Amino acid sequence: MNTKQIDYVLEIAKTKNFNRAAENLFTSQPALTYQIKLVEDEVGFLIFERSAKGAVLTPAGEQFCTTLRNIKLELKRAIEQGQNFSSRYHTNISIGLPMRSALYFLPKAITVFEAEHEGISVTPHFLPLSDPSSFLKGEEDILFSMEVDVKRIHDIKIHKLFESRIYLITEKSDCLAQKKIIKMNDLKNRTLMVGGGSPPELRTVQQRVIETLNIPYFNSNDHETTLTNVATHKGVCLAPGFLNDHYDEFAWIPFDCPETVNCILCTHANEQRKSVYDFVRLLQKIYKERSDFLL
Repeated sequence: MNTKQIDYVLEIAKTKNFNRAAENLFTSQPALTYQIKLVEDEVGFLIFERSAKGAVLTPAGEQFCTTLRNIKLELKRAIEQGQNFSSRYHTNISIGLPMRSALYFLPKAITVFEAEHEGISVTPHFLPLSDPSSFLKGEEDILFSMEVDVKRIHDIKIHKLFESRIYLITEKSDCLAQKKIIKMNDLKNRTLMVGGGSPPELRTVQQRVIETLNIPYFNSNDHETTLTNVATHKGVCLAPGFLNDHYDEFAWIPFDCPETVNCILCTHANEQRKSVYDFVRLLQKIYKERSDFLL
């Protein structure tokens, strides 16, 4: 079904008459009738009930036309946005990264980069952590990732970003929130939440704490669920610093352990654009300035 056919269907729905619709569309009535039959054959249901008095929408046709009007409106908006975009930019760089990292670091990086690179835009794609599949399909030019997730993948270039420390997350009212660093013994008599999808470095720390202190623990499906459980006084959790959204809702206190999570940026091995590598270097500089993410 094409846009012209959408216009045909909506005009008949408006005029309720094939002849009048054909006149308004500057086409012949037989040609219009043929196009509507093609559409009905394609969608698999009657859109109009024909009679000597004209044409009325079937119940299915009524619903269908409502959707078509929305599609036409969205298409109009998309064209307007595209025209606006093309007038300002001639090249786009797409970066895939987890939401939490983007919220704090990305706005500054985009602002600085686009000011220095006229006509080049940066588009964020918010991706599940540990899933490089869309990047490998070429849907992103740059990917934020943990090194462990991509180190066996060929045809990519790895750019070191930072080593993310392990932090203890607590409520800000928790007495542990006042400490500069958390030692293992500080977690005695606490309940530790173990998040789903934890990187191997974090799992090592979690297991060491559980086995050494023999404290209770329970699994949490994801980081969002873990934070909800922290807020409802069910326990505390350990997490890498790059998950910090900097909303200041929780206390993030460095945990005393040697393990860190290596965070990197990936580009495609055949990437030749200078602008892509300029943006990578800018991100590296911005992350380096944040000492709380570094050893």
